[in-house]
Amino acid sequence: MTRRADIGVPEWATGIEVEGVRLAVAREGRGPPVVCLHATGHGGGDFAAFAAAMRDRFEVIRIDWPGQGRSDVDTHHAASAGRYADLLDGALAALAIERPILVGNSIGGAAAIIHASRSPVRGLVLCDPGGLVEVDGLVRAFCGAFAAAFRAGAHGAWWFRPAFALYYRLVLPSPSARIQRRAIVAASGDLAPVLAQAWESFASPEADIRGLAADLTIPVWFAWARNDRVLPLGRCRPAIEAMKNASLTLFSGGHAAFLEQPGAFQAGFAAFVARLEAAG
Repeated sequence: MTRRADIGVPEWATGIEVEGVRLAVAREGRGPPVVCLHATGHGGGDFAAFAAAMRDRFEVIRIDWPGQGRSDVDTHHAASAGRYADLLDGALAALAIERPILVGNSIGGAAAIIHASRSPVRGLVLCDPGGLVEVDGLVRAFCGAFAAAFRAGAHGAWWFRPAFALYYRLVLPSPSARIQRRAIVAASGDLAPVLAQAWESFASPEADIRGLAADLTIPVWFAWARNDRVLPLGRCRPAIEAMKNASLTLFSGGHAAFLEQPGAFQAGFAAFVARLEAAG
C-alpha cells in the first residue's frame, strides 16, 4: 500500500466491492449510523477524532473514496461528486445502513447532497461542500488551473510537492490538523491523479447542484471554515439561504471544521442531533 494509506481508515477496516471498486470502510461504535465522507485527496483518517468522540453514542462509518486512503483506484469512472454519490448509494445498501446522518466535507458534502436528494437520510452535516456555486467562466478557469497543476504532479513535476505543501498550509492551517496535513502532503504524488480528475469534474455543468440542495426538506447543518480560500462562504451563501431547513455555524480554519476545531465541532454536532431528536 502506498503512502496514501496513512491518511485513510485504520488498517483493521474491512473492504466492500461497489460497482467494481473495492472501498475501505471502518465501522465502530453503537447507535444511530453516522457516515463520514472526506474531501478529495484526503481519507477517512480526517474523522479519527470525531469517530473516537462519538462511538459511544453512534455507529460511525468512515469510507475512503477510490484511489484515496486504503481504497482501490476506480478504473471504471473518473472522480466526481456524482460518481461518489453512486458509490455511496451502493455502499450504504451493501452495509444495510438506513437513514443515516451524513457528514460530508468538500466533494464528500456534494456527494451527500446528491444522495439525500434521492434516498432517505436523517440529516446532513455539510462542511464546506462543493456544488453550491454557478459554474461560470471564473469557476471553469479556476478549476482548470488546479486540474492542470495536479496533472503535472501526476507526471512527476519536480515543483509539485513543495507547491502542494504550501497550498495545504492554506487548506488546513490549524494546529489540530498538522499531523493529517503532513500525511496528505507526503502522499501528494499518489493522490495527484484523482485530484486532477476531481478538479476537472468541478468545471462541468453537472457540478452545480444548487437545485438539488434547494429542494431538500431535511435538517441541514453547515459547519463552515471561515478562512476557506477554495470554497469561500460568500460565493456559497446564496445557495445556503435558498435551502428550506438549513443552519450555519462558522469555525476557525481553512476547509474542515471537524478536523481543525474538533471540540467545537463535536459540540455543534451534538446540538444538531439534539434538534433532530426533538423534531422526532
